[in-house]
Amino acid sequence: MTPVAAPPPPTASNRATGNTPPRLEGFDVVGSDAALVDALQAFGAGDRLAECSALGRELGSREGLEAGFLANEQPPVHRPYDRGGARTDEVTFTPAWDHVMRLAVEHGVAGAVWADEHPAAQVARAAKFIAVAQVEAGSTCPLAMTYACVPALRLTDAVAARWERPVTSGVYDTRALPAGEKAGALIGMALTEKQGGSDVRTNTTVAEPEPDAGDGWYRVTGEKWFVSAVHSDAMFVLAQTAEGVSCLLVPRRLDDGGPNGWTIDRLKDKLGNRSNPTAEVRFDGSLAQLVGEPGRGVRAIMAMIGGTRQDCVLGSTAVMRTGTVEAIHWARHRTAFGRPLADQPAMTAVLADLAVESEAATWSALRLARATQDAAAGDAQAIAFRRLAGPVLKFWVCKRAPMHAAEALECQGGYGYVEESRLPRSYREAPLMSVWEGSGNVQALDVLRAMQREPESVQAFRDEVAAGAGADRRLDAAIAGLEDRIRDVPGEAGARALTGWLARCLQASLLVRHAPPAVADAYCATRLTGDGDGTFGCLPRGADATGLVARGGVRS
Repeated sequence: MTPVAAPPPPTASNRATGNTPPRLEGFDVVGSDAALVDALQAFGAGDRLAECSALGRELGSREGLEAGFLANEQPPVHRPYDRGGARTDEVTFTPAWDHVMRLAVEHGVAGAVWADEHPAAQVARAAKFIAVAQVEAGSTCPLAMTYACVPALRLTDAVAARWERPVTSGVYDTRALPAGEKAGALIGMALTEKQGGSDVRTNTTVAEPEPDAGDGWYRVTGEKWFVSAVHSDAMFVLAQTAEGVSCLLVPRRLDDGGPNGWTIDRLKDKLGNRSNPTAEVRFDGSLAQLVGEPGRGVRAIMAMIGGTRQDCVLGSTAVMRTGTVEAIHWARHRTAFGRPLADQPAMTAVLADLAVESEAATWSALRLARATQDAAAGDAQAIAFRRLAGPVLKFWVCKRAPMHAAEALECQGGYGYVEESRLPRSYREAPLMSVWEGSGNVQALDVLRAMQREPESVQAFRDEVAAGAGADRRLDAAIAGLEDRIRDVPGEAGARALTGWLARCLQASLLVRHAPPAVADAYCATRLTGDGDGTFGCLPRGADATGLVARGGVRS
């Protein structure tokens, strides 16, 4: 008998095991996404694909993906004092954070889009945002707020005169300087207090006029419990004035370069979004400019929140795209029971369904961005459509993202549960978009409010959905049912069910009109009928699961 040789001891060269999928890297995050490319073209930004892909290649490179990991593995640090003992409240970042932020700002993902005269600039910007969020989601918080702040800045000429230039410059400038000396600026919001989150009318922060500074200037005093992107150059704050809750913009630096009474008590230890510094902040007589009318602060800040809510939809879309491509990549390169996972019917069905959900989110997110573009140009139909579609999609897409992330993670098995994978970070990020900028209940109740008070929004939404009529019998039945629901608006307890139905009808209509027939058919069969149980992977018999997976993966 020939003796069996003992296995060699483990070494650096033979520790790697077979059947381990290679890392997904070196791809164009935008150009490899078939649905995103198609939506860019459908909504008027096809000629911006090259520049979107330029960012996509930077993000999908080894360096870009690694920056996403490092920015979260080395989170920001609060340094309250300098080496001489002076209070500075500096927040320091890893170079990886600055790498992603500079890429995003210089590619127009922050405020520069408002100075871009392209007729579909908002659509291209939305695609870029989705790409950035797939690689490093924490950076999208300051990007979203800086983007969304411009309509609010424009409510007061004096505020816009100071801040719009650096906000829309497309320059990433980290220097601690006053607005007039900044080449580029980031803007945040400080709204939430301990005693109330969404109920901002209970805020205890106060603002008193400061006549020595000039008309429209106030002193703000109070505490804010949850302030993200606390390193921003200025913060929108809601505070009580003699007229009621008012909106004010508080610079981080005074015109002489000195501090403006901000004190950071501590940074939050959050579930996800760990690269983005979120803090408890005190304002002690901080100088601030009034934004909008005194006592109309909620109305003023809503000019900004409409944009940040849109970006929550984009961020959730990014979570779904990340999960889809990572799950498909893993399943194509992982073998079990003698064949690749992706070729096994049960897994193929799950991957295909993840791809369908991701594509539906992509089309609806970019349609919302197109409405933002048209609304900014004064299109009344777009303004009305966006009024209802905004909270509808904020509710639905942001609710679907955590479920999608969990299923995608499961496709990778144990690997999906360790930090070498991108999916644990994405999974922690997924609930954020539903919590921030108004929870699910806030969005659903806002849908009821719009339907009851703004009938033009209902008509615009109805027109958009009806544009897909006649192409799919299930969608036609859903449109008929939608009419019944519109006529009989439910009470608050039925708001979520109504909002979810509106979202599914909108997504089905978009897919029927724009996506390949296999995608639209799978969506209508599983989201508009009772054939599925809500679990991913319950596709109808005859669905082209293999084709759906091929479309949903990374396209070369």
